[in-house]
Amino acid sequence: MAQQQDEARRQFDDFVRTETDALIKSAYLLTGDRHHAEDLVQSALARSVVRWHKISDPAAYVRRALYTQFVSWWRRRRIRVVETLTAEVPELQAPAGPELELSIMMRQALDRLTPRQRAVLVLRYYEDHSEAETAARLGCRVGTVKDR
Repeated sequence: MAQQQDEARRQFDDFVRTETDALIKSAYLLTGDRHHAEDLVQSALARSVVRWHKISDPAAYVRRALYTQFVSWWRRRRIRVVETLTAEVPELQAPAGPELELSIMMRQALDRLTPRQRAVLVLRYYEDHSEAETAARLGCRVGTVKDR
């Protein structure tokens, strides 16, 4: 039993090391804020580590936890996630030229969406999942994904 727990712990640690950056990028697209994104990823990982030894597809499980946690936060707190000006330079490297304009337009468009709509777009077009996969990860019907 102790060996299984050690192996599960090692697998979890490896997963965190290799997937955290990608998870934060997805969470940032959802929240629009680096710190909220990091909190969201941490929360999803904390929920997942408890069941890690039972999870057959860790990447799918953690991503679903990420999206459902985001929608749950929004529902409970009715948080309006917006960009704020700070004195600090963002840690993410900003694009230049026409890519910067596109990045700004995309951020503004995402900010106008509900959290659930944003989650659908991030899953479908940023992470390139099918409608069925997106519905499964969000725990809704395919028709709901198509409506969003």
